Amino acid sequence: MARLRSFQRLAAHFVDIADFLLVYIEEAHPSDGWVSSDAAYNIPKHQCLQDRLRAAQLMREGAPDCPLAVDTMDNASSAAYGAYFERLYIIQEEKVMYQGGRGPEGYKISELRTWLDQYKTQLQSPSTVVIQV
Repeated sequence: MARLRSFQRLAAHFVDIADFLLVYIEEAHPSDGWVSSDAAYNIPKHQCLQDRLRAAQLMREGAPDCPLAVDTMDNASSAAYGAYFERLYIIQEEKVMYQGGRGPEGYKISELRTWLDQYKTQLQSPSTVVIQV
């Protein structure tokens, strides 16, 4: 849940230069599977899309201002982006500009913040135009 709050703060800070989207994928530590001792929620493995949609609502509570998408039951988004089970991306014009490491170890909001800070600086820097007469 702390990661979700950090993501929410980041999204609020950079709302002027980026659109943010959360994608809820397969549960990393379902209560009826590989259980984590520090799991914030007791969510069983999704048996159908309705299960996944209900579980995704918990994510919505942690980041109410971010749009939320839910992966298909065949985990198409997770497979396409190698998100298993957490990952941060920046996509511009259908091109991956930043790909964070796989979570939990590779999920680094600080890296994403650095990339966005640099991008914002680049956007705010006046372009120099040289006109030869």
